[in-house]
Amino acid sequence: MVCVVAGVVGWLLGWHLGVDNAVYRSGAVALLHGEPLYDLPFLSDEPSWARLPFTYPPTATLMFVPLALVPTQVAWGVLGAVSIIGMAWVIKLSVEALPSRPQWMDPARTTAVLGIVLLGIEPVWRTVFLGQINLVLMALVVVDVLLVGAKSTRFGGVLIGVAAAIKLTPLIFVPHLLAIGRKADAVRAVVTFFVLQGLMFVLVPHDVFQFWGHAVRDPQRIGPIYWAGNQSINGLLLRLTDNADWTLRVALPIGALLAIPCLMWVRRLHTQNRALPALLVTAFLGLLVSPVSWSHHWVWVVPLVVFLLSRLPDRAPTWREAAGVGSVVAVFASCVLLAMRNGKAVEFDWNPLEYVVGSAYLLVPLVAGAIVLIRQARR
Repeated sequence: MVCVVAGVVGWLLGWHLGVDNAVYRSGAVALLHGEPLYDLPFLSDEPSWARLPFTYPPTATLMFVPLALVPTQVAWGVLGAVSIIGMAWVIKLSVEALPSRPQWMDPARTTAVLGIVLLGIEPVWRTVFLGQINLVLMALVVVDVLLVGAKSTRFGGVLIGVAAAIKLTPLIFVPHLLAIGRKADAVRAVVTFFVLQGLMFVLVPHDVFQFWGHAVRDPQRIGPIYWAGNQSINGLLLRLTDNADWTLRVALPIGALLAIPCLMWVRRLHTQNRALPALLVTAFLGLLVSPVSWSHHWVWVVPLVVFLLSRLPDRAPTWREAAGVGSVVAVFASCVLLAMRNGKAVEFDWNPLEYVVGSAYLLVPLVAGAIVLIRQARR
């Protein structure tokens, strides 16, 4: 409600709210008016303060149509409210998916507390501030894997297919479904994805050809992906090599090598009835291997915090016991990527310490994985 009220006030006062949301809404308006999505650098309905290319698949515009029914700032408020509700649902489902947790970790209480506290971490507040879709996509995946698919319904995989049609990165969860033995759900996810592509081909064939033939392979539409905000392996390689054009050809094989043990780990966790950590392994693998993982894409830290809290004892934890969750929250609440030198190619002049600090987000899953491997080796 607060977001919607802020959106209405922003509309009345002419505030510049939600740059990315303005682009989403303009894509929906373009679909309704028959305007090409990818032919020009920006869409005609975009306000002067949000002149950016539309980078998502044409299918995304179909999902954004409700935003076109209200002014840009109000649309930002609506999307922000839906995002926060989605985050709350993710927290609740994550708690309920834990086979064991401290007695104080009641689903309702944990959802209420973390739903407020985690608004302070950079991926979450930045997603809401920009009018991004990350929290909604995460909610679709979590509901699909932990709720719909877990009940063996006929609709498992559908929400993942819808999420992937909005933004391609959720396709990483199709291998996840295969790894945990939900082959029918994986098929439904793929079928849903292609059915939506076919629908858009019927509605706007020119845009479909433009996206899959050109726009999807054009990094210039996304912006300078060497920026510190791109917390992926490819982003790190771009910064290390002064924006070399071959980095993706190296990053993808590295991602493929990481995927093999990660999917084996997912399978093992699933057989141990640990659905949440299994899902987190796939989610963070996706963030690492994606060519572009902006800092606000890392909203998967929300269910990660839930999982780490579940590892605490019923009594007051010692500092060592709380170090894991405390470190993760500190990294993602610190806004370190915004505070350090970045933009205008200054990343190429970083010193070694800046490279470490400037890779803070992507180091979290790598360090966590290393700790797990060391502990298993000791056992």
